[in-house]
Amino acid sequence: QVQLVESGGGLVQAGGSLRLSCAASGRTFSTYAMGWFRQAPGKEREFIATTTWSGDAYKIYATSVKGRFTISTNNPKNTVYLQMTSLNSEDTAVYYCAASQRVGQVAPDRYDYWGQGTQVTVSS
Repeated sequence: QVQLVESGGGLVQAGGSLRLSCAASGRTFSTYAMGWFRQAPGKEREFIATTTWSGDAYKIYATSVKGRFTISTNNPKNTVYLQMTSLNSEDTAVYYCAASQRVGQVAPDRYDYWGQGTQVTVSS
Protein backbone atom coordinates (compact mmCIF):
# COMPACT_ATOMS: atom_id res chain seq x y z
CA GLN A 1 0.00 0.00 0.00
CA VAL A 2 0.91 3.67 -0.35
CA GLN A 3 0.46 6.41 2.21
CA LEU A 4 0.44 10.06 1.15
CA VAL A 5 0.54 13.12 3.38
CA GLU A 6 0.19 16.63 1.97
CA SER A 7 1.48 19.75 3.64
CA GLY A 8 2.27 23.36 2.83
CA GLY A 9 -1.18 24.77 2.30
CA GLY A 10 -2.28 28.03 3.79
CA LEU A 11 -3.38 31.56 3.10
CA VAL A 12 -1.59 33.51 0.39
CA GLN A 13 -2.24 36.82 -1.31
CA ALA A 14 -3.17 37.01 -4.97
CA GLY A 15 -0.05 37.06 -7.10
CA GLY A 16 1.90 35.15 -4.51
CA SER A 17 3.51 31.74 -4.47
CA LEU A 18 3.20 28.59 -2.42
CA ARG A 19 4.86 25.19 -2.47
CA LEU A 20 2.90 22.10 -1.52
CA SER A 21 4.62 18.88 -0.45
CA CYS A 22 3.44 15.30 -0.56
CA ALA A 23 5.38 12.77 1.48
CA ALA A 24 5.01 9.23 0.17
CA SER A 25 5.63 6.01 2.02
CA GLY A 26 4.84 2.33 1.80
CA ARG A 27 6.65 -0.64 0.37
CA THR A 28 5.71 -0.01 -3.27
CA PHE A 29 5.26 3.76 -3.47
CA SER A 30 8.15 4.30 -5.88
CA THR A 31 6.44 2.18 -8.54
CA TYR A 32 3.50 4.61 -8.73
CA ALA A 33 3.03 7.70 -10.82
CA MET A 34 2.13 10.78 -8.79
CA GLY A 35 -0.50 13.41 -9.40
CA TRP A 36 -1.91 16.58 -7.93
CA PHE A 37 -5.61 17.41 -7.95
CA ARG A 38 -7.72 20.12 -6.40
CA GLN A 39 -11.35 20.51 -5.44
CA ALA A 40 -13.19 23.72 -4.73
CA PRO A 41 -16.55 23.79 -2.93
CA GLY A 42 -19.35 22.68 -5.22
CA LYS A 43 -16.98 21.65 -8.00
CA GLU A 44 -15.63 18.36 -9.29
CA ARG A 45 -12.14 17.23 -8.46
CA GLU A 46 -9.81 18.79 -11.03
CA PHE A 47 -6.58 17.43 -12.44
CA ILE A 48 -3.53 19.66 -12.02
CA ALA A 49 -0.37 17.75 -12.89
CA THR A 50 1.26 14.34 -12.88
CA THR A 51 4.78 12.97 -12.95
CA THR A 52 6.84 9.90 -12.14
CA TRP A 53 9.82 9.44 -9.88
CA SER A 54 12.14 8.82 -12.83
CA GLY A 55 12.15 11.95 -14.97
CA ASP A 56 10.07 14.31 -17.08
CA ALA A 57 8.88 11.96 -19.81
CA TYR A 58 5.39 11.60 -18.37
CA LYS A 59 4.81 15.07 -16.97
CA ILE A 60 1.42 16.51 -17.84
CA TYR A 61 -0.11 19.80 -16.76
CA ALA A 62 -3.68 21.01 -16.91
CA THR A 63 -4.06 23.99 -19.23
CA SER A 64 -5.43 26.04 -16.35
CA VAL A 65 -2.10 25.88 -14.51
CA LYS A 66 0.48 25.37 -17.24
CA GLY A 67 3.19 27.99 -16.96
CA ARG A 68 2.28 28.82 -13.37
CA PHE A 69 2.58 25.50 -11.52
CA THR A 70 5.48 23.06 -11.52
CA ILE A 71 5.44 19.46 -10.35
CA SER A 72 8.71 17.90 -9.22
CA THR A 73 10.11 15.18 -6.98
CA ASN A 74 12.86 14.89 -4.41
CA ASN A 75 13.56 11.20 -4.51
CA PRO A 76 15.83 10.90 -1.46
CA LYS A 77 13.07 12.55 0.59
CA ASN A 78 10.28 10.50 -1.04
CA THR A 79 8.48 13.76 -1.67
CA VAL A 80 6.61 15.26 -4.61
CA TYR A 81 6.12 19.01 -4.79
CA LEU A 82 3.72 21.38 -6.43
CA GLN A 83 5.26 24.81 -6.81
CA MET A 84 2.50 27.33 -7.42
CA THR A 85 3.10 30.88 -8.63
CA SER A 86 0.94 33.79 -9.77
CA LEU A 87 -1.87 32.53 -7.61
CA ASN A 88 -5.34 33.96 -8.00
CA SER A 89 -8.69 33.45 -6.32
CA GLU A 90 -9.61 30.68 -8.76
CA ASP A 91 -6.82 28.59 -7.26
CA THR A 92 -8.55 28.43 -3.89
CA ALA A 93 -9.30 24.76 -3.20
CA VAL A 94 -8.33 21.71 -1.24
CA TYR A 95 -5.28 20.23 -2.94
CA TYR A 96 -4.69 16.48 -2.97
CA CYS A 97 -1.79 14.33 -4.04
CA ALA A 98 -2.49 10.88 -5.40
CA ALA A 99 -0.72 7.77 -6.68
CA SER A 100 -1.57 5.79 -9.79
CA GLN A 101 -0.39 2.42 -11.04
CA ARG A 102 -0.28 3.89 -14.55
CA VAL A 103 1.64 6.84 -15.92
CA GLY A 104 0.14 9.88 -17.57
CA GLN A 105 -3.32 9.65 -15.99
CA VAL A 106 -5.54 12.72 -15.67
CA ALA A 107 -8.81 11.21 -14.41
CA PRO A 108 -9.25 10.99 -10.64
CA ASP A 109 -10.69 7.48 -10.83
CA ARG A 110 -7.43 6.21 -12.32
CA TYR A 111 -5.63 6.96 -9.06
CA ASP A 112 -5.44 4.33 -6.35
CA TYR A 113 -4.27 6.23 -3.27
CA TRP A 114 -4.98 9.72 -2.00
CA GLY A 115 -3.69 12.00 0.68
CA GLN A 116 -5.92 13.82 3.12
CA GLY A 117 -5.72 17.15 1.32
CA THR A 118 -4.38 20.55 2.25
CA GLN A 119 -6.30 23.81 2.00
CA VAL A 120 -5.01 26.62 -0.19
CA THR A 121 -6.79 29.94 0.13
CA VAL A 122 -5.86 32.88 -2.09
CA SER A 123 -6.99 36.25 -0.82
CA SER A 124 -7.82 39.19 -3.06
